[in-house]
This record gives sequence, structure tokens and C-alpha cells, in this order.
Amino acid sequence: MACSGQLHVEVELKSLAEKVWETIRDSTKIFPQALSHDYKSIEVLEGDGKASGSIRLINYAEGSPIVKVSKERIESVDEAQKIYVYSIFDGDLMKYYKTFIAKINVIPKGESSLVKWSCEFEKASEEIPDPSVIKEFAVKNFVEIDDYLHTKA
Repeated sequence: MACSGQLHVEVELKSLAEKVWETIRDSTKIFPQALSHDYKSIEVLEGDGKASGSIRLINYAEGSPIVKVSKERIESVDEAQKIYVYSIFDGDLMKYYKTFIAKINVIPKGESSLVKWSCEFEKASEEIPDPSVIKEFAVKNFVEIDDYLHTKA
């Protein structure tokens, strides 16, 4: 049985792609405010928190299912295509997965947007389930960010 895999999901949002992208890019500040039930804090440890190579320490709140702390490295950012790639390299998730790399792509759809989230992972052992709970957490975050963008405007 393979110990690595991929997950993919697409979420249609009411908000303009540019607004969703800006929120994701500024998640260090916005997520703990807008999604305080999921994020206690996001602290920039290296870099500016937005550019490739930046490292962030994420402290999750009660809304996070299995992970309470993680360190994330921004692997690449493509502003024109609205693509954000990050890896988790330290923290609770590493108890379950040797590697975890995720990609967010925000695609304009007229007055709304489509967010594609995918991840590649290698399990720490064959008994570990696929990270479906992380995928569901990501989807929940995108939907709540969409709601946040509509209520704050």
C-alpha cells in the first residue's frame, strides 16, 4: 500500500478573485481576526510572511481538528496566476505525515471566483489516513473567508 498521495478540492466563492487572493496573501494578519475560532495567531519567523522562503508559525484554535501548531514555509507565489504553494515542515501534522505540500489557486469567474486547493503528502506510516480532515478544514476556511469578505464590505 502506498504511503503517499494527493487530495484535490474546488470551492466556488461569491467574492471576486482579487479580494480572495488579497485575503490569502495577507492571511498572517487577517486569518486570526476573521477566523479566530480556527487561528489563535500567525507569526512571521523569517522573511515578510508573503514572499517565497518566508516561514510562519501558526497556532490553531479549537476549530482546528488535529493540529494545534505548525510551521509553514512559503515555497512559491505567482501573483499573476494567483498561485500560492506552501509546505508544512514542523509541528503536530508531522506526527502523521513526513511531507505535506499544499497549493492554492484562485481563479476569476466573472464577479466570483473558484479556489482550487490540493496537497501532496507522504504518510508517517501506512495506518495513517489520508489528510481529508485537513482538506475539509481548508474548504471551511475558504467559505468563511468568503462570508467575511461579504460581511465586512
